[in-house]
Amino acid sequence: MVTLIIGKKGSGKTKKLIALANEAVAKSSGNVVVIEKGNGLTYDVTHKARLVDTDVYGIKGYDMLLGFISGICAGNYDVTDIFVDSTFKIAPAGVEGIEDFVTKLNALAEESGAKITLLVSSDEAGLPEGLKAVCEEI
Repeated sequence: MVTLIIGKKGSGKTKKLIALANEAVAKSSGNVVVIEKGNGLTYDVTHKARLVDTDVYGIKGYDMLLGFISGICAGNYDVTDIFVDSTFKIAPAGVEGIEDFVTKLNALAEESGAKITLLVSSDEAGLPEGLKAVCEEI
């Protein structure tokens, strides 16, 4: 299952991600992965979650991010939750291409059994119609 947490910049999306990630670690019997651009969450997310900086691996764009998340799921059968902070910073194409990306991610989530949460700096009106069902606005 893929969920989008949406809201304008400064609306509290990252704080929500931190809370959700820490809750997921407490409840999970597997691994929780937090993907971010940079290393700003190092001291906010519990050390029991795996923090991954996309800059270290040169991840840029939806195709590379999808391949990266697929690799995480393939390499670890027990990943229960994946959180992606600043999706549009990792994939600068922004809204263009996100619907196809989410469709592919949804298939991956169903196959792997992982819950995937993306943080997107946009309001609901700025997203394609097909994504509005998976959005949670801040």
